[in-house]
Amino acid sequence: MLEVKELTKHFPVKGKRGRVVHAVDGINFKLRKGETLGLVGESGCGKSTLARTIIRIYEPTSGQVFLKGQDISGLSVRELKPIRKLMQMIFQDPYSSLNARMTIRDIIAEPLRAHKICHTKAEENELVFEMLDMVGLGTEHALRYAHEFSGGQRQRIGIARALILRPELVICDEPISALDVSIQAQIVNLLKKFQEDLNLTYLFIAHDLSMVRYVSDKVGVMYLGHLVELCEAEEIYNNPLHPYTKGLLGSVPIPSPRLARQKKKSEIEGDIPSPISPPSGCRFHTRCKYATERCKAEAPKWQEVTTNHFVACHLHD
Repeated sequence: MLEVKELTKHFPVKGKRGRVVHAVDGINFKLRKGETLGLVGESGCGKSTLARTIIRIYEPTSGQVFLKGQDISGLSVRELKPIRKLMQMIFQDPYSSLNARMTIRDIIAEPLRAHKICHTKAEENELVFEMLDMVGLGTEHALRYAHEFSGGQRQRIGIARALILRPELVICDEPISALDVSIQAQIVNLLKKFQEDLNLTYLFIAHDLSMVRYVSDKVGVMYLGHLVELCEAEEIYNNPLHPYTKGLLGSVPIPSPRLARQKKKSEIEGDIPSPISPPSGCRFHTRCKYATERCKAEAPKWQEVTTNHFVACHLHD
């Protein structure tokens, strides 16, 4: 369904000629139809930028994105429009991603109008009301505005807008991070139900590692614009190879005070470096207790260490 090859996105720094923010650097992965790839990492590591570059909200600096075998990274806006029906995005913040001046009916119907799917108002209403029912809302909500809904309800509206075109690839950019814990499970279960019913493929970005384990078939770990590890979900929790992955898993809180006191401290220390001047060699070497002189001088290669388990680390050459 989706293949990303050496995808890179740099942003120029205002007032500093020649300097750029290395938001995404040389990302590679494949995603099969019906699968979910969970993407995790610290804030600012480039997860959302990667998602927006894949879907062409941002133009890639270099690299390629293949959707169902077609390279979409160099297509013009006109050429890209029919392909946009196949890929949609659910945004992180349900409070800012919905237009406050539009009714819920118009928000959900907007993709239908953009792609000229419906020929009559009645046909449009039928699809909108069907979508509202699928996400657990009623037709009586159609003429209300976004400010009249809770965060969980707004995210359901965002899901309805993304799925009304029946896309095949859905990018979920931290769709639960702005919601209460009690609502998060409802939204995740709703997404899983849609995946089963409509055979959707998900790129699921999140901070919550336990939630990623629940929803994902594969998990990728990002650090400072690089993908440092990628493998099956259970494999990455049972046999993490990269020191950064081990540190992330070690930082997951345990709901038992007694077990939490016995737990080994996370191996990640210090702050994430600036993406304007990333460290030479391995970008994680400034925070890694296993770092050697080679790590400081030479960037590790992206390699398959065991079957379908990829990692970029000199420790596993």
